[in-house]
Amino acid sequence: MSTSPHAPRDDTELGIANRRFYDSLWADARLIGPQRFNTWPLATELAAGGTTRLEVAPGLRPRMPLDGTVFVDISMQAARCLHAHDATASVGLITALPFADGVFDCVCAFDIVEHVDDDDAALAELARVSAPGAALLLSVPLHEAAWTAFDEAVGHRRRYERADLDAKLARHGFVVERSAVHGMQPSSSRLVDLGMWFLTHQRERAMWWYNRVFMPLGLRAQKPLALQDGWIDDTRIDTVLLICRRVDPPATAPPDTSRTIEDVA
Repeated sequence: MSTSPHAPRDDTELGIANRRFYDSLWADARLIGPQRFNTWPLATELAAGGTTRLEVAPGLRPRMPLDGTVFVDISMQAARCLHAHDATASVGLITALPFADGVFDCVCAFDIVEHVDDDDAALAELARVSAPGAALLLSVPLHEAAWTAFDEAVGHRRRYERADLDAKLARHGFVVERSAVHGMQPSSSRLVDLGMWFLTHQRERAMWWYNRVFMPLGLRAQKPLALQDGWIDDTRIDTVLLICRRVDPPATAPPDTSRTIEDVA
């Protein structure tokens, strides 16, 4: 299965939950440059060819180079902060991206499709804005049996099983070329429970600790990204990073030129 054990929530409800959590998260946070993450060598590899790049929902943790990448996020606060760092940023949803068809050679969506009730609509949009042969970087949480209160708190709709996700990607014209272990969620259930208590009862203090203590520690503890061809053995990992390829051409209909990139003032 690829749905959570909880009652379905529509996109409006999920959008409110996600915006509430992430606006609170970014309210007292600084932007962390993409070079701080273990995905940076991969990002620079993909950027070296001068590709047109889109990153969806980066928050204040972008993974692609700020210069030359287009960013879109649900949080106005995150978009404004990105814009203040001279990045091209706009506010929007993954299910309704404000861009023309087939304009990006590289599309990144780290930790986002699991937040959307209609993930097929999200993947369809990622496919629509991808040029033929484009790379898609996608990270998602795995294994429904690993669902915790953390997933609920951060606005997850589901965790994925490999076969289901592979089939979904194929339906939207993507094949997995490489993969790696990804993510920084604590492995200790006691730490998750403690974090959840603080998020519920002392949210401001929890955000302070996350931004100033746990996030820096997590960055220092990162291991180099170990990419493998195809799917890695996913049986013991919490989150996977997939490098996919857009293998079928976009629809032959004329591009929707009414969609434009609008910077945040």
